Amino acid sequence: MASDTPKKTIRDLPYRHLAAHYEACLDRHGDSHLGVDWPNADDAETRYRVMLDIVRTPQDAPVSLLDIGCGAGHLLEHIRTTGRSFNYQGLDISEKFVDLCRDKFPETTFHHADLLQDTRGIEPADYVILNGVFTEKLSLSQDDMVDFMQALLTAAWPLAVKGLAFNVMSAQVDWQRDDLFHMPFDALADFLTKTLTRRFVFRQDYGLYEYTVYLHR
Repeated sequence: MASDTPKKTIRDLPYRHLAAHYEACLDRHGDSHLGVDWPNADDAETRYRVMLDIVRTPQDAPVSLLDIGCGAGHLLEHIRTTGRSFNYQGLDISEKFVDLCRDKFPETTFHHADLLQDTRGIEPADYVILNGVFTEKLSLSQDDMVDFMQALLTAAWPLAVKGLAFNVMSAQVDWQRDDLFHMPFDALADFLTKTLTRRFVFRQDYGLYEYTVYLHR
């Protein structure tokens, strides 16, 4: 017998709870790695480096970058500290973080937007980065977090002209934390292949209990 219960859509999911959590971290810890809930500053820098390794364009060529879930703009700080140059845009669902970034980098474009509601006004970029967007699930169920990840990647992929990078917590660990989003390789590969692209790389060689995925056009 078919159920009369309407099928849950991504807009019914409490994914905005994740943004509220990060805003609470910013309130407690200020503009720091703890303010975006990265426990270790050195590990955060490693993530920024690994995210940017997706860029295949020669360094003397102009490259545009869209940083989805930009938080406090720390990826842009890393870019400038390491002497790299990108045509950078940031985007975040949190108005509080976007206001912070606009104060810090008034010459840079930051979008306050929810891509699951509307992508109008967001220009495509050579590379799209989603760093830390899918590493914590907090009180969301595994299924709800999978739905959120799949919906957001589906919305973000058309904005990537050359490639997209994101990270999730690895399932190849001795134990898993209930508040983190551990995603098995096979399940993610199945989704990517069927929905987005067959051209992807799983990278788990940088010493953290996570892996980064590069999608290529």
